[in-house]
Amino acid sequence: MMITAMLLMAILTPAPQDAPAAAPATSSASASDEIHAGLTAFAKRRFTVARAAFERAVAADPQSAAAHYYLGYTIYKIAEPKRHDSPGKKEAAAEFAKAFELDPSFKPVWGGRRG
Repeated sequence: MMITAMLLMAILTPAPQDAPAAAPATSSASASDEIHAGLTAFAKRRFTVARAAFERAVAADPQSAAAHYYLGYTIYKIAEPKRHDSPGKKEAAAEFAKAFELDPSFKPVWGGRRG
């Protein structure tokens, strides 16, 4: 989790003040179901299955900070053993940035706990 926080701090910059505020994130039942399925697969270290579920969640609700964050973290976990500048890590950074853009105060839920 600390790596994620460090990664976010290193790659994210606040949106310009004149940028319009993002609409509040809304989750459809489908996106919520896919996030739950992704978290279940992630907990079992089935990262490819988790990634597919989180990609479906993003498709169902592109405004979901949670879907983008969990997709980014899963992509990061898949890319973790590779070089520090691997395309997977850059893709993960883009998903983290999108999640932050949508909801700067988003905190992931792992194992039923926030944080």
